[in-house]
Amino acid sequence: MGFTTTFVIAIFVMMLGTLAYQGMSRTLVDEQASINDLHEQWMKQYGRTYADDAEKERRSQIFKQNMGFVEKFNSEGNRTYKLGYNEFSDLTTQEFLTYYTGYEKPAHYSKSSGIKSFRYENFTDAPTSMDWKDKGAVTPIKNQLQCACCWAFSAVAAVEGITQIKTGKLLSLSEQQLVDCVMDNQGCRGGFMDTAFEYIQENQGISSEENYDYEAMDGTCDTMRSRNPAARITGYEDVPTNNEEALRMAVSAQPVSVAISVGEEFRMYRTGIFSGGCGQTLNHAVTLIGYGESEDGNKYWLVKNSWGETWGEYGYMKLLRESGDAEGVCGIASKASYPTLSTA
Repeated sequence: MGFTTTFVIAIFVMMLGTLAYQGMSRTLVDEQASINDLHEQWMKQYGRTYADDAEKERRSQIFKQNMGFVEKFNSEGNRTYKLGYNEFSDLTTQEFLTYYTGYEKPAHYSKSSGIKSFRYENFTDAPTSMDWKDKGAVTPIKNQLQCACCWAFSAVAAVEGITQIKTGKLLSLSEQQLVDCVMDNQGCRGGFMDTAFEYIQENQGISSEENYDYEAMDGTCDTMRSRNPAARITGYEDVPTNNEEALRMAVSAQPVSVAISVGEEFRMYRTGIFSGGCGQTLNHAVTLIGYGESEDGNKYWLVKNSWGETWGEYGYMKLLRESGDAEGVCGIASKASYPTLSTA
C-alpha cells in the first residue's frame, strides 16, 4: 500500500510529537518528505546503522509497515492509550519478542518454597493509590538490550524495592549476576523470577550493579564478585493466582514481580492506560511498582519495564486494572511473586 503525501506528513508530525515528548528538538520537513526520509530521521535519533544497502532497505520496509500499523491504530480513536515510535521500530514483532522478552518457567521446576500463606491476605490498610517510585523504592529505568533476561530485571527491581523499604537504602543491584549464576534459568535465553529469588536467598545475597555490572550477554558466574552481597532476602512468596485484589494488597506493601503476555501493540505502547493488544502466552516479566486511578475513573497498574526510557512513558506503563478478566489484562495476575526480608 502506497503512502500519500498527506499520510506521510501526518506520520511525520506524529513522529515529531514523539521526539518532543523525549525533550528533543527537530526541524520540519517539506511536503515532499518520503518514508525513506522518515526512516533516516529515525536512524539518526537512535544511532542505527546497517551492514549494507540491502539490510537498510529491508529495515526500511519493516519500519514502513510499523508506521502504518501505528498510524492506523491511533487514527481509529476511542482508545485509552496511544502507540508510537521507539528504538524497536525497525524490528518485526517476532524479532522483538526473541530478543527483548524472556519469561520462561523451567519445565522441570517443581520447588514449592514460594507456595506459602499469603501474608497480605487480610491487609486492610492498603491505600487507594500507590507509587513506590515517589516513595524512593525504585531505581531508574534499565535496559536489558538484546538479552532475553527480563526475568532478572523483574526480580532485581522487586529486591531493590523491599531492600529500600526495610533498610532505607536504595541500591542498584546486579542483573548480570543472576544471568550468570542462576543455573535453573537460561540466562539470555529466558528464565523465571522464583528461581532467581531462591538463588539470592541460598547465595546469602546479591551484589550491587557497580560490583557486578551488566553486560547483556551470558557469562560464567564470577564467584568472587557474587560473594560480595549488597542486599539479602530471607525468602519469597507467591500472590494467589488470578486475583487482582490480592495483587493490589501485595503491591501496596512492596514492588512485585509479575509475568505478562506481550505482543505488537504492547511493544509500540507510547502513553495512556493500556487495555489490550497482548500476546497469547506469558512471555515477558516486569515489576509492578504501584497502582492508581485516572481522572475519568479508569483504574490502572503502574508497570516498570526493562526496555529503556524510549519505550512507553519514559520506560513505564499504565496498564488497565480490574478489567473483568480473572487473569487481568495481559495476564498480569497470572504469576506474581515478591521477595521477603526480615530485619529482626
